[in-house]
Amino acid sequence: MGDIDIELYGYLIDHLDAISDEWFGLRIKEEGSIYSVDAGERMENTLREQNRLTNLTVACSLLEDKKQFEESKDKWARIVAESRIQSNTPIHEVLGALSKVRDIYWSFVKKFTSIRNEEVTKDDLHRWGKIIHLAFDELYVEFSEMYFKLMTNRLSAQLDLIDELSSPVIKINSETGVLPLIGDIDTYRAKKIAEIVPKKCVDIGIARLYIDLSGVTIIDTMVAHQLYDMTRILDLLGIQTRITGIRPEIAQTAIQLGLNFSKIDTYSSLQQALGEEFLIVAEQ
Repeated sequence: MGDIDIELYGYLIDHLDAISDEWFGLRIKEEGSIYSVDAGERMENTLREQNRLTNLTVACSLLEDKKQFEESKDKWARIVAESRIQSNTPIHEVLGALSKVRDIYWSFVKKFTSIRNEEVTKDDLHRWGKIIHLAFDELYVEFSEMYFKLMTNRLSAQLDLIDELSSPVIKINSETGVLPLIGDIDTYRAKKIAEIVPKKCVDIGIARLYIDLSGVTIIDTMVAHQLYDMTRILDLLGIQTRITGIRPEIAQTAIQLGLNFSKIDTYSSLQQALGEEFLIVAEQ
């Protein structure tokens, strides 16, 4: 790293805010975008802080210590990705904004070159162009990877919540719970139900579980097997299973598959089953 590289680094550091100012000057009115000129003072302060970190990170690429650039790049990617996910900003908007920063950044390199014209060679310009453009390319990649990782984690957490909500074990007294299943049940959902329900029953102290199928229209072969296996798991855990609301077509599917539900009490409706349950409790 030569003296002229150090001088360029110092020049860019001294003009971090000026680079941001020019970038902000390019904003236009874009409805719903955080980059809109009317996005508000709070968002402008956030963007200004993040843009300063962008400019600082790229400047670090001129240093011999590449570790500083890597650390700054990782920090920048996480901060910006988390912020853009929180504001629901799509990747293409972020990359578009970053491209504008690149153009402005290079214009400041040219300004430095015009000031130190006699000391800057063509080799210097070529080297700086390669270093700086590569730094921006790495920011693109690092941001995209971080955005994907964080968004995937967020979606995974949402799917887990959906799985939990689609298998609601409702406790109606100290020992009894109801599992109302509604809508189509595909193989994935049936598998998740079989995984979630036994653990949930144990956690909340369920001794008898009523599985209500009155809201289920169709059950295919794999789903029927999954539900049957779940009743066996519950039985091994000492939890009595009772099924309500079985439709004729579902009963036919179970018979055709040779699934033996003879050891499980079945009822035509949840109302009938709970009526019997309350009578038992009252007699006790």
